[in-house]
Amino acid sequence: MKLWGIDLGGTKIECAVLESSENMKVLIRKRIPTEADKGYEHIISQIKKLVDLVADELGERPQKIGFATPGVLDPATQTMKNCNTVCMNGNPMNKDLEEALGISVKLANDANCFALAEALMGAGKDYPEAELVFGVIMGTGVGGGLVVHGKVIGGQHGIGGEWGHNILEEDGDPCYCGKSGCVEKVIAGPALEKFYATNAGTPLKLKEILERHEAGIDPVATATIERLLEYYGRAISTLINVLDPNLIVIGGGVGNIDLLYTEGYERIKKYIFNDKKITTPIVKPLLGDSAGVFGAALL
Repeated sequence: MKLWGIDLGGTKIECAVLESSENMKVLIRKRIPTEADKGYEHIISQIKKLVDLVADELGERPQKIGFATPGVLDPATQTMKNCNTVCMNGNPMNKDLEEALGISVKLANDANCFALAEALMGAGKDYPEAELVFGVIMGTGVGGGLVVHGKVIGGQHGIGGEWGHNILEEDGDPCYCGKSGCVEKVIAGPALEKFYATNAGTPLKLKEILERHEAGIDPVATATIERLLEYYGRAISTLINVLDPNLIVIGGGVGNIDLLYTEGYERIKKYIFNDKKITTPIVKPLLGDSAGVFGAALL
């Protein structure tokens, strides 16, 4: 059976169809604008439009579809929560999509879909014995997904893997989640850029901050990268202390910083509950921005 997946982003909706769970050949990919500013009902209509377009091109309709979504479907209320596409929050998206499309659908957070795709189709293929794979997103925000024996673990509240909203800096900046000093408010890209701007008096993009640190010409840039590495070590060590995954895959723009895999890896040793020893492979993803839609199909 062909596997259909849709990655629902804030600016675009992408659909991909895979040959089967055994042969994960990509048969088709297509994307259209989300146009989220036009509201929740319009997003549903855009999804239906995309499914119809792909079905016409493929010559057959799906039997069921997996969705990678911002936020998550609350298992208790069956409504969306924690979506940065805020018009989705509070709506019964699973039910509404099934009614609009006339088929069964399954929703999962986009970070969970990233983790699933990388575990089964991406970086995880080099670690076939990995029972527990954790997918980390470090970019504009910080999120994560947990895959055990090839299955996404959503958890009791649908927030499995949400390590970005644990407190990392007790007196840190307030977060939209209601706490202060969350991982996301310390080591996400905007948080690092804010730290630099506050201390240097001039805003810079993270790429420029990193370049200035590597050139050794800017003490504030070096302090910013030092902050990233130290708090990254603390945050990842907590993940390992609680879950002890066999593999961690790090996606997102901040995850592209090579120092995380060298000096950052060394920082983890300071905090891990294993006599300062770590053997967990921590790697970059292989699927790029395709991971979300492929993970949705694999749901």
